Amino acid sequence: MKKYLRIVSTLAIVALFLTAVLPATAGVTKSTVFYDGNEVLTIETPAPINSGSDPYYRFLGAAAPGQLPIAGVGPGDPGFNGGAWAMHAVAWITGVTPYLLKSEADILAAQGLGHVRMGRLAGEDFRGPILLKAPLP
Repeated sequence: MKKYLRIVSTLAIVALFLTAVLPATAGVTKSTVFYDGNEVLTIETPAPINSGSDPYYRFLGAAAPGQLPIAGVGPGDPGFNGGAWAMHAVAWITGVTPYLLKSEADILAAQGLGHVRMGRLAGEDFRGPILLKAPLP
């Protein structure tokens, strides 16, 4: 009987743990993004924060081959808030052939040339760190 109670107790604890942990990790994705022209990793969490301040750019519609989202700031940059990402949509203007953009400066230059338009997507803000990618062997 004691063995049975231990097994039932253990299963109850495991079930409780999974109930608490799985929703918190569901939807968490690792993404490769450009930051200052380099590919880095970030982790996108499923819970929006609706108050991001670090610019993060995602392309909608047509994009150049190899285009990744772009983190506008990173560790060590003035005003970096640890990855409290403020989501911005970037779309190419009709008639402009998309070309690869790898930094916030590239996006702002393309916008200045009238090649892209941007809009804020506050409902998609998220929190996630920037992780430097190790060179592949």
